[in-house]
Amino acid sequence: MDAIVSGELRVVRGDTVVLPGLSCTVARGSVTGLLGPSGSGKSTFIRAVVGVQRVAGGRVDVLGSPAGSRQLRARVGYMTQAPSVYDDLTVRENLRFFARVLDAPSGAVERAIGQVALTDVADRVVSRLSGGQHARVSLATALLGEPELLVLDEPTVGLDPVLRADLWALFHELAQAGATLLVSSHVMDEADRCDSLLLIREGRLLASATPAALRERTGAAQLDEAFLRLIRGEAAE
Repeated sequence: MDAIVSGELRVVRGDTVVLPGLSCTVARGSVTGLLGPSGSGKSTFIRAVVGVQRVAGGRVDVLGSPAGSRQLRARVGYMTQAPSVYDDLTVRENLRFFARVLDAPSGAVERAIGQVALTDVADRVVSRLSGGQHARVSLATALLGEPELLVLDEPTVGLDPVLRADLWALFHELAQAGATLLVSSHVMDEADRCDSLLLIREGRLLASATPAALRERTGAAQLDEAFLRLIRGEAAE
């Protein structure tokens, strides 16, 4: 069974059709990249997956249940694009608060702090952290409940290359332990770090493939060029 199944998902905001009928799947135990330019509908799809987006049609099933179902609350971790923690609390205080909300297991706070490399600043007030550290606190809260599905909206924005590499290594460790990750990005050089890719533009699915298969399909050596060829309709049928 796939972790995420989207069928003809349609989202409309005012007079704008953001997702005209998106159908795709995400395999369990994979690190799947959701890639596309800014404004392509990535964040909208992610919000639909976690059940906080009003939809006009179609459906999204997550771990075998409709997205947003009560039984999914402890099984899905979500990191928003904007940091979603309290600036006037320390890193550790933030995580302790969210751990109580999630009824996270004993030791979850210190484990999450270590996973995102914030041990040295764990007792620092979040407002005094750098932008990258701030984002990592949000990621740590998403990791607290050891979720089966981890949905990350632009998790590496503003991070230095070393930390980005460390986080992608963590994502694959989590997948190897059985979790499924859906990671959005507009940075094509991160595509090669994924097991599979969902490429979207203007709310439409351009491709669902592994990086290697995408290169073979388009004849492009680089994934950013492969994406451009898909947009231009130059990919081989």
